[in-house]
Amino acid sequence: MTSTARSSVLSMLHGRASMRPDDVAMTFTDYTHDPAGVVESLTWSQLSRRTMNVARELSHHATVGDRAVILAPQSLDYVTAFLGSMQAGLIAVPLPLPHRGSAHDRVSSVFEDTSPAVVLTTSAVAGDVGDYVDQSRLDAAPKFVEIDSLPPESIGPDGPGPAQAELPSVAYLQYSSGSTRLPTGVMISHQNLQSNFEQIMRTFFAGVQLKSPSDVTFVSWLPFYHDMGLVLGICAPILSGHPVALTSPMAFLERPARWMRALAENPHAFSAAPNFAFDLAARKTTDKDLAGLDLGGVRGIINGAERVEPVTLERFADRFAHFNFRDHMLRPSYGLAEAVVFLAAGTWSESSPSVRFDVDELGAGRVRPPAAGKGTALIKYELPASPLLRIVDVDTNRQCAHDVVGEIWAHGENVSAGYWSRTPEEQQCFGATLVDPSPGTPDGPWLRTGDLGFIHDGELFIVGRIKDMLIVRGRNHYPEDIEATVQGITGGRVAALAVPVNSTEELVTVIELKKRTDHNGDAMHWLSEVKSDITSAISNAHGLNIGDVVLVSPGSIPTTTSGKIRRAACAEQYQQQQFARLDA
Repeated sequence: MTSTARSSVLSMLHGRASMRPDDVAMTFTDYTHDPAGVVESLTWSQLSRRTMNVARELSHHATVGDRAVILAPQSLDYVTAFLGSMQAGLIAVPLPLPHRGSAHDRVSSVFEDTSPAVVLTTSAVAGDVGDYVDQSRLDAAPKFVEIDSLPPESIGPDGPGPAQAELPSVAYLQYSSGSTRLPTGVMISHQNLQSNFEQIMRTFFAGVQLKSPSDVTFVSWLPFYHDMGLVLGICAPILSGHPVALTSPMAFLERPARWMRALAENPHAFSAAPNFAFDLAARKTTDKDLAGLDLGGVRGIINGAERVEPVTLERFADRFAHFNFRDHMLRPSYGLAEAVVFLAAGTWSESSPSVRFDVDELGAGRVRPPAAGKGTALIKYELPASPLLRIVDVDTNRQCAHDVVGEIWAHGENVSAGYWSRTPEEQQCFGATLVDPSPGTPDGPWLRTGDLGFIHDGELFIVGRIKDMLIVRGRNHYPEDIEATVQGITGGRVAALAVPVNSTEELVTVIELKKRTDHNGDAMHWLSEVKSDITSAISNAHGLNIGDVVLVSPGSIPTTTSGKIRRAACAEQYQQQQFARLDA
């Protein structure tokens, strides 16, 4: 269970505390009780001591290799809970805190999966967390540790915790957000994390001379339990030695302008967010919100975690151009938790923003240019030297030729060894082997990403998830393409589904639509016009007749904790007629 691999995150944390004790490491702005925000900062020495303090407490309740579940609000307490768990030699399990009154099947399933020795939380939510634990079927109740109630201690970096050589090989379990199945814990090792961090730095800061900590400030509102939020908000700042400005996902959703202000106010900001956040920020941020501020110093913003839409990047770049935001600052990226977080990235440019391809040909697995003015626009990504990526035929396990759609496979030290406590049948995406690999390409082990893509003119393009492929009247369609078409009309979240009807499958779209603010018009007539526009657009762009257009209020479509659409849950909800239709 143990490994001689060092934890770079912990060693770098304590090293920075020794060399730069009074430099600010992390700042968290809490908007829960004050719209202006309450700021809390930790220096490197304070973060190091708090990490040791948590580890000391945990050492009384658990042994090396035990699991430590973190259920706490987004805060610096969450950060020290995560670091302290690893410092104590435990396997950290960062989870989202369920909303009060919501179902907690996800938390219960993770408890049963990991049998944690301890649960780390805060005093404000300890009662609710206790209820979640009570409803889980555990043989032994875990010990509760309230991070904010621990007595202050001054412990140096040689304090409690196992020697580096005795740390478990698994640093933490990154649980999936459960879009199509029960949550599954990806085992992330210290080596996986370090390797992926180095790959990220080579990709995003290649050729950039970072001479001092002030050259970059990480800015993040992403949740710590999500792979991108954990790496960007906690691990990358510590490994690189750059400060990070943090807040919560709720703070962003309440006022997206807070993210934009943080990008302008922090020197050389580097940030990340899912595609939907860029749309939200462009729509909801006013010129008054950014009055007197300049986005010209932004180093870059990763757009990842869900398929990147070209129209979103264009809209975002145009919206903030007069605040000196430039298109090359946008960095479309691709990755997944099974590879820590990152696999490939591109650089956006409005002069060469995307490439269009024939939709029908893509559905048949071929790459062809479309007729003039038609086709689907896809983002291009640079093929990285590390990790290795290949396009593979899912039936033969042989590499595809260029301009042929296949599954994206990945190979590198950032790729996880597998899922926690899953059977070999449930781990078949790991350890795959290529048949007759090309020269210089290893035969294995490879990670099957489950994503379909192709290589065109030496660049990578991603078309969608294998499991989400829609088959309507014998033809393959990517739901993301259809959803992008509808979003061009409505601007909100869309789910495209293939639903069985009378021994065939029909296309159904569930569309979140804001109610009109003008009360003089006929609402039902307006909804009818929206439906007509959507039906025409899908017919023109995809050659499809739509079976049903379901218009619902914002927030109706089920999503994962990271904002991805849960299409299987959406289809089930539709078939059970559980959507509250605006045109009912």
